[in-house]
Amino acid sequence: MHCVPYKWVALSNTTLGMFMVLINTSSLLISLPAIFRGIHLDPIGPNNFVYLLWVLLGYGLVVAVLVVLFGRLGDMYGRVRIYNAGFLIFTLSAVALTFTWSSGPAGAMEIIAFRMAQGVGGAMLMSNTAAIVTDAFPPHERGMALGINIVAGLAGQFIGLLLGGLMAAIQWRLVFLINVPFGVVGTVWAYLMLRETAIRHKERIDWLGNATFAAGLLMVLIGVTYGIKAYGSSTMGWGNPFVIGMLAGGVALLVLFAFVELHVAEPMIDLRLFRIRAFAAGNLAVLLSSVANGGLQIMLIMWLQGIWLPLHGYAYTDTPLWAGIYLLPLTVGFIIAGPTFGRLSDRHGARGFATAGMVLAALSFVLLMLLPADFSYPVFAVVLFLNGVAYGMFSAPNTAAIMNSVPARNRGLASGVRATMQTLGLPLSIGIFFSLMVVGLTSAVPKTMFAGLVAHHVPAAAADRLSHLPPTGYLFASFLGYNPLQQLLGPILSHLPHADALVIAGKHFFPALISGPFRHGLFIVLSFSTVMCLVAAVASWMRGGRFVHEEAHGHVASPEHAAPATRPTKE
Repeated sequence: MHCVPYKWVALSNTTLGMFMVLINTSSLLISLPAIFRGIHLDPIGPNNFVYLLWVLLGYGLVVAVLVVLFGRLGDMYGRVRIYNAGFLIFTLSAVALTFTWSSGPAGAMEIIAFRMAQGVGGAMLMSNTAAIVTDAFPPHERGMALGINIVAGLAGQFIGLLLGGLMAAIQWRLVFLINVPFGVVGTVWAYLMLRETAIRHKERIDWLGNATFAAGLLMVLIGVTYGIKAYGSSTMGWGNPFVIGMLAGGVALLVLFAFVELHVAEPMIDLRLFRIRAFAAGNLAVLLSSVANGGLQIMLIMWLQGIWLPLHGYAYTDTPLWAGIYLLPLTVGFIIAGPTFGRLSDRHGARGFATAGMVLAALSFVLLMLLPADFSYPVFAVVLFLNGVAYGMFSAPNTAAIMNSVPARNRGLASGVRATMQTLGLPLSIGIFFSLMVVGLTSAVPKTMFAGLVAHHVPAAAADRLSHLPPTGYLFASFLGYNPLQQLLGPILSHLPHADALVIAGKHFFPALISGPFRHGLFIVLSFSTVMCLVAAVASWMRGGRFVHEEAHGHVASPEHAAPATRPTKE
């Protein structure tokens, strides 16, 4: 291995790390039906919705809160040191998840706890990956290198859909075991081969800044998470005093964080970095693009697992695997576009490619809006491919531009800020997507559900009760590829005419019933995504021309130029 240039060692290991992290995320996402069956937890139980939310979002909350901290610690104590520890923690957590021993709510709590521990390792990996790659490659190769890294990571996200579906069909514990071989190889390889190439900057830890940032961000994300849950007679929880308190308290703490950072000698985040237009605009574009796209995968899985696949004769037990297969055009588009536009951005800058990527993403959302619920798959696949190309066109050039725009001493922090914007977008996106979807379902479900049930001789009182249940229950039933009507009707089903009972309990009735309301809600969600992508395109264009910070050219910054106000160089 010593004959291989170190930059390729760094790129290959960090690429494996990102591949593993994102396989982990998507394999869980598509395998939740099998996991809930495996631990014997009823997904539509009155209190089990909260467990589902935390299994789904707990990992992302931890990552979003900690990535900036670990990026900063990487600048101070060594990026490779933090990165390697992340590989180890992530792998040990995957082993623990594989051996989850309890069932029911206790089993769900164990999965949530180990997933959150895994989030600590994931934050360590994600916060330092881009910085390690940036340290190892010269400016004119960073777009290509980061493109490979990002593409491999997001390819892992979509390959995880396929592997998760395959493993879930065999045994639910294998979903967590997928990560262990990658983790063992990557951990050993990282400790043996990676080395520190950046100069460490010993500074005091900004404890007050860290505390206010972590607590504020966590409170906001918890508020968004519980805003999805029904409260009282409302279909959502945005009027819940707990949700309002969390959101208000979180925003107040984040305002306090900004005040602290402007007044401490050694801040956690040097807010002066945001004076660099390329850095500020690039991170804003990351956040907006992540909010636009973060919840899309869940919506597509709902569409496939809960509606399209059952309507086309697939058994509910098989839908996770086939949903993963049918989403592969996203991966193909991203794999083709990522390295290609990363390399092109090395020559021509990120502005045009990143902006065009967001415009194309907006177009792909519009095309999805035009599809019927029971679509033609070839058309659906083409639209998915375009969405993958769009995000490949945006991600690598934008990441390279962000990392090139800051002084070398701040690369760990810059990597952490970028990772925060990306990971923060996922829970925000899911909260917004589900809220908008529930708005659409609330206006469409009651009439559709009542008419469909009464048409099959369900008593009007029972049909009215089911039509006014919180739409989130039906939404998550679709997400889990599950027909809840047999359980919800209970003994009533046995008193219906046999033919009607068979229809209602079958695999076509519920997907057909929910498809119209789901399509209505999806139109609202995709309209929001389209607007977010167009705003991201504007933010991306505002970054200006190609920009590489002077320290990236090997300049040794003098003390007065060590701050982010250092004079830039343009190419």
